Amino acid sequence: MQNLLIDIGNTSVKLALSQGVNITETVKCSREEIIKSSSILIKDHLIETAVLSTVCGEDLLLEEYFKSISRRFIKVRGDIPLPFKNLYKTPATLGADRICALAAAKALFPSQECIIFDFGTAVTIDFLNKKGEYEGGNISLGMATRFKAINQYTKQLPLLSPSEEIMMKGDSTIQAVTSGIILGIMFEIEGYIKKYPGHTVVFTGGDAIYFAKKMKSPIFVVYNLVLKGLAQIAVINAATE
Repeated sequence: MQNLLIDIGNTSVKLALSQGVNITETVKCSREEIIKSSSILIKDHLIETAVLSTVCGEDLLLEEYFKSISRRFIKVRGDIPLPFKNLYKTPATLGADRICALAAAKALFPSQECIIFDFGTAVTIDFLNKKGEYEGGNISLGMATRFKAINQYTKQLPLLSPSEEIMMKGDSTIQAVTSGIILGIMFEIEGYIKKYPGHTVVFTGGDAIYFAKKMKSPIFVVYNLVLKGLAQIAVINAATE
């Protein structure tokens, strides 16, 4: 039997099938197409566990659908069995996507100190120590969010998009905005890496490759880190029953 993994982010949805902790098929879709895309992905497979990570709040109809197609439904929260110890003071408020990323990092880099950067609508920075304890982390604005904000909250600055050409001193308004946003994120990342030497640095999320190409420090880019974490959580929760 297969497990169904559902990762609902702020801007995209990823679905996957997994056998144990191994992901076998993946697909992207819009929020409006989740049920349709899930049914196509499942085909004739029997679903043991459907496990959901969402940052978009509660959707009872969608949850009922996943319950109806699986033997077991799990919604990722801070109070379910996890492969790491959660030291967050408010575990109920820890985002499901961050939980999944931590679960995957714990499996991929056991007994290592990790900094996990997830580049999406927001940039999340999370710390996992070598004892498998989540020590906390921070949340910052993502790249696209910064471009939109500087346009929406000023009178004259245009809405721009990332450029491969980054200048330390912008020689036009377009370059000043573009380089300022990109360099701001890069300096932010490099600051964390410099502050915590010896940590394994993990990049994931939609903008991970863009920034990975610009970094001088050694890093690991892990695609579908949240899905990998969902696969781990599905296995762990099935084993605890």
